[in-house]
Order: sequence, then C-alpha cells, then structure tokens
Amino acid sequence: MNHFFRTAFATTFILISIIAPGSIAQQIYSKAYGQKGDPAIIYLHGGPRGNSTLFEATTANALAKKGFYVIVYDRRGEGRSSDTEAKINFDEAFSDLNTLIKDYDLAKVNLLGHSFGGIVSTLYTERFPQKVERLILVGALFSQQESYDHILTTSLKIATQARDSTMLKKISYIKTLNEQSEQYRKQTYEVASHFGFFKMPRPTLESRELTEEYENSNFSKSNIRNDKAPILFYQNESRVNIDTKPILKDIIQKNIKLSAIYGLQDGIFSKNQISDIKRIIGPQNLYTIENCSHYPFVDQQAKFLQSVQEIMDK
Repeated sequence: MNHFFRTAFATTFILISIIAPGSIAQQIYSKAYGQKGDPAIIYLHGGPRGNSTLFEATTANALAKKGFYVIVYDRRGEGRSSDTEAKINFDEAFSDLNTLIKDYDLAKVNLLGHSFGGIVSTLYTERFPQKVERLILVGALFSQQESYDHILTTSLKIATQARDSTMLKKISYIKTLNEQSEQYRKQTYEVASHFGFFKMPRPTLESRELTEEYENSNFSKSNIRNDKAPILFYQNESRVNIDTKPILKDIIQKNIKLSAIYGLQDGIFSKNQISDIKRIIGPQNLYTIENCSHYPFVDQQAKFLQSVQEIMDK
C-alpha cells in the first residue's frame, strides 16, 4: 500500500451518536490521525454536499506525521454521516462540532476550514471563541457574492472570446436567478467547473500521483454525496450568501490566531478578494501558493504542509 494511505502511527475512530428528540440516534463519521496530546487540528470539508475523503486519503496522515493530532469528520447529512433527518444548517453543524470536541476530550482546537468549511469554521469561531486556539482558512469562502460575481464576469469574457453560445446563454440565464437561491449557487459553480476554475494549471508529478492514488483507494469508493444537502441548506438556513469579512475582523479582536492558505490560481476568488484577506489578517499570516487552485493539499501538498507547519509554530 502506498505510503500516503498507511495507517498513522496512532489512530482513533469514533462514531458519535447524535440523538434528536423523537428520533433514533444518528452517527457522525470521524477519525483521528496522530498522537493524542499533540496539537489538535480539526478539518472541516467543503459543501454542502461534501465530505472529507479527499483530505483524509491524501493529507491527514502526512499532517499527523508533522506532530499534530488530526481529526477528520463528515458533517451530519453529508458524506459518510448519513442522516435522513439532518437539517444541514449552521446551528446543527455547530452542535455536532461541539459534540466532536467533547468526545475527543479536547479543550481548545485548531480549525482547518476548506472552501464552504471555511464559512462553517468562521461562524463557529465567532460563536465559540473559547474553544478555538487558531483558525486556518484554506481556499475558504468568505465573501460569497463577490466570488459569484467574479466567476460569472470572468466566464463571460472567456465564453465571449470563444464564441461559446451555450455558455453565454447559461450565464445570461444565471443572472436572472435569485442570488439567494440554491439554483443560482449551483449553476454558477457549474460554470466555474466547466472553465476549469477548480483545477491547477500545470499538474505536477506529485499532484498526479496523489490524485491517482485517491481515485484507486477505498476512500474514493466512500466519496458519498448527498444531492439533497444543498437544497436542505437553502431551505433551513437564512445565511446562505454572506460576507464574513467583518466576522474575521472580530475574531482577530478576540485574540484568536487567524491565518489563510490560498492557491494563486484558484479561479473562484478575485485578486481583490485575496487582497482583502491579506489586509484583514496581515501579510505575514497569508500563505499563497503558485500553480495551485482550490485544493492546495493535493495541488501542492509539500508546500501546503510546510505552510500549516509554519502557521502552527507561530
């Protein structure tokens, strides 16, 4: 078995039982890599409709070997944490994260929030600052409408130059949709995916090997996606299109360490957005990676691990 998928020197697997009034217990998938007692890092995956399989397969063990107690989990109703009664909203996510922290017997944690998981971890830190030592944003969403506008504006230019009538028609249709709707989000990201905004420009040997190993692993086979999750999120959550920049500023005022790692070719963020993050957290706390898009831990894993190590050592 390839070394990226060997069991870490110490692992813990916990199925957390969540019991809602009048319902049967539901279980949250989670697993820890590394030695308990080392600084705890909890990874929060993207979504809604995501899971932590890619990070777990490629990076959790490698990060644990740097001297960290790395915990991965799938949010309720997403991935391997199946729950037909899940609301898929922030309050539910906060409750389950509190249970996770309690069941792993942790006092304070470091949160590693990727993509939509960046919003979840930011709002959680705002609500429970006493439980968070450090927040690390990784390709994390923060000003959602600015990202949507950037995607559509950039895509419009590309489609116009290519005389792509199909995509021009789709972009025009998206602009008629309610910006607070699930369809607006879904179709905007479909356009971004069509134009390769989530892909690194020049895949390296390391990134190709990681991707291939993941695709051939048992983790890939458990890459479960709940297509109803985004719909439920928009039904049950009012904060569906938000700007968390004021919250990030408030988090810093509460003396919580805040850092960020972004790929310079992550197509869903404009240069102005990255500049905003830089101003908020300080240039010394922003780590940008060349030839890297939305998944720094796969696109440029060595540089990603080095960045996390430097952040944790501060």
